[in-house]
Amino acid sequence: MEWIERAPAKINLTLDVLYRRADDYHELEMIMSSVDLADYLTFTPLKEDKIEVFTNKAFLPVDRRNHVYQIIKLVKEHYNIQEGMRVEIEKKIPVAAGLGGGSTDAAAALRALNRIWKLNMSVQEMIELGMQVGTDVPYSIVGGTAFVSGRGEIVTPINPMPSCWVVLAKPRISVSTKTVFRALEVERLDYIPKSRIVADAIEIGDYKGMVDNLSNALEAVTFERHPKLRQLSERMERYGMDGVTMSGSGPTIIGFSQNYSRAKRVYNSLRGFCEEVYITRTLK
Repeated sequence: MEWIERAPAKINLTLDVLYRRADDYHELEMIMSSVDLADYLTFTPLKEDKIEVFTNKAFLPVDRRNHVYQIIKLVKEHYNIQEGMRVEIEKKIPVAAGLGGGSTDAAAALRALNRIWKLNMSVQEMIELGMQVGTDVPYSIVGGTAFVSGRGEIVTPINPMPSCWVVLAKPRISVSTKTVFRALEVERLDYIPKSRIVADAIEIGDYKGMVDNLSNALEAVTFERHPKLRQLSERMERYGMDGVTMSGSGPTIIGFSQNYSRAKRVYNSLRGFCEEVYITRTLK
């Protein structure tokens, strides 16, 4: 018997870095939301005690480096499960894009394994396991629109963000999240945290208040290293998007519009400038 699990991409409306913690991680506040761009994972239980992972992208690892493989291994060890699992991952979300592709696949695996193996894990138990694989996994387990804090493990659902179209533009640029955070000098940021302002706007359905306060503290580092991303952001603004920001540590730049014709026009305009461009909607 097969189980199919959908794994939506995430976007950052905000990413505030408040300070460097004593454990050398950064204290964060973020607003995240799910969009209608997703990977699909097909799970097939195996009687033999082994893990098999396959993807439609030849360059993706399918061994212990793969987040889904890591989750299955963690769950098997944690619950002493002697059965195996085969997973086929149909990738639709761009890889290494700041859209949480690996994390949302890991979260989908946790949800699926919880049902298939009848583990009765609570959301908090899944979050604790997921955090061992990646800091975006806890949000991806909860999904929707949420205020995310700590290192990413504290996820507080809020009202769905106002409905709109989202244009995602990912240039062929590789960005290392670890390298960006390592280079970030928090004490020198000329930056006002916006996550709580955006959360308040979303709670009352204030679309303008939301898009006027989009922000990402990591742009200071990523744009300096990759000037093309600043140009892409400015281009999206000139083309008429209501608000523009970078998702995660990049390189994907995201723009918002409640007008489909305008979003489609921006999408078409960017396709000659950027290798991967998508137009999608927010999820409730």
